[in-house]
Amino acid sequence: MKKYLAYAVTVLIASIAVSIAAPDKEAIMAKEKAAWQAFKDKNADDFQKVVDKDIRAVYVEGVSNMQGELASMKKWDMKSFTISDFDAFSDEKDVMVTTYTVKVEGTVDGKDASGTYNAGSVWKQEKGAWMAIFHTNVKAEK
Repeated sequence: MKKYLAYAVTVLIASIAVSIAAPDKEAIMAKEKAAWQAFKDKNADDFQKVVDKDIRAVYVEGVSNMQGELASMKKWDMKSFTISDFDAFSDEKDVMVTTYTVKVEGTVDGKDASGTYNAGSVWKQEKGAWMAIFHTNVKAEK
């Protein structure tokens, strides 16, 4: 009986430790939405609060960093975005990988860029704050 009790307590403690250490999917989704909202609003300060200064991004147009992201922000006139099919996983307590679909309505340099995009990001927790360190999205083919 003591043996089973010891196993039960061990499993309970392990599950509590995992739940405490595991990143919160809803919190990461909120961060992802905050990054998109800041980009849509062309709010560089808010964008840089959730996106790491050393961000790397990959798009059809090429590879980007923070300077490129901020320059791209100025070219976009995003009317709306809607995130769906959001998923996230982690093998580490301080890293989270997200995948999702985002429907965007807007233009880039006056040209229509509306459509559905497949997207993904990598988030890293540093000093208690979750920051995007990698992002990609590509327009889904019809």
